[in-house]
Amino acid sequence: MERSSDQKISIIAFFREKGFDDESIQLMFRRCKWLEAADGERACENWNYLKSIGIQERKLPCVVSKCPKILTLGLNAKLVPMVQCLATLGTKPGDVALAITKFPHILSHSVEEKLCPLLAFFQALGISEKQLRRLLLLNPRLISYSIETKFSQIVDFFASLGLKKEVLIGKILVKNPFIMGYSVEKRLQPTAEFLKSIGLNEFELQRVVLNFPEVLCRDVNKVLRPNLAFLKRCGFYDEQIAVLVAGYPPVLIKSVKNSLEPRIKFLVEEMGREISEIADCPEFFRHGLKKSLVFRQKVLKQNNICCSLSEMLNCSQKKFIAKFA
Repeated sequence: MERSSDQKISIIAFFREKGFDDESIQLMFRRCKWLEAADGERACENWNYLKSIGIQERKLPCVVSKCPKILTLGLNAKLVPMVQCLATLGTKPGDVALAITKFPHILSHSVEEKLCPLLAFFQALGISEKQLRRLLLLNPRLISYSIETKFSQIVDFFASLGLKKEVLIGKILVKNPFIMGYSVEKRLQPTAEFLKSIGLNEFELQRVVLNFPEVLCRDVNKVLRPNLAFLKRCGFYDEQIAVLVAGYPPVLIKSVKNSLEPRIKFLVEEMGREISEIADCPEFFRHGLKKSLVFRQKVLKQNNICCSLSEMLNCSQKKFIAKFA
C-alpha cells in the first residue's frame, strides 16, 4: 500500500511539473485506473519518447489527457513496436506523430492482436498498401473497432446494396474512412432507406454510396429531411427531386442557408431562369456561386447569348470561355 501511495505521489509530481492543474490530474486518475500504479520515472520516459517521434511538446498535454494510459505502458513492449509498425505505413516524417495526436489510444493497442489482423482484413477488400496508409493515418480510430462486430457488419451492409466486396467496398472506405465509425442500424441503413423512399433505384443508390459516401453518413432527420423539405418549398416535384438527388447527391447535405438558397435565388432573380431547369442539370449546385455562376452569367449577358443551363454549366471554365467568350 505504501509503495502504491509513493508511486501516486510520484506521478502527480510529474503531472504538476508538466503544467497540469489539479482538476485535470483528478480527471485523468478517474479515467485511467492504471495511473494508480504508475510511477513518474516511466511517465517521464514515455513522455520523452513521444516527443522524440515528432509530437510537439505543446500538444503532449492534450495527447496525454485524451489517453493517460500511454504514460503507464511499457516503452519497448508497447509504444516502440506500434510506432515502428505505423512508421512503415507513413509516407511523410510527421505522419505517425499526426496519427497519434489525433487518436492517442492507438498506442494502447497490440500490433499482433489488433493492427496486423486489421491490415489483413482491409487487404482482403482489395485496398492497396498505399490506400491503407491513407486510411489508417487519416482515421487512426479505425484500429479501435472490432473486425467481427463492426467492420464485418458494415461490409455486409454494403454487399446487401449490391456492391461487390473485393473492389467497390474498398473504394468506399478509401474515399471516406470515417464511414466505418457509423452504426449500420442507427445511421447507414436509415439513410439508405430514406434515399430509396424519395425515388432512387438500386443502381442510383449504389452510385451515391460509391461516389458520395458522405451523404450516407448524415442524419436523416437533422440534415436530409430538412433539405428535402426546402427543395419542395422551392417548387420541385417529387420526380424532379429524385432526378436531382441521383444526379448530384450532396444537394441533400449542403447548407440550405449558405449554399442552396443563394444559388436558387441567383438562378431566378439574376439569370431569369425557371427552377425546372435545375432538374435537367443537377450539377448546378456543384458550381461555386461567385467563381462560376456569376462569372458565366456575366459572360453570357455581355455577349447577348442565350443557352440552356446544361450548355452553360456542363463544361470546364476553360472550355466555357473558349466557347462563349
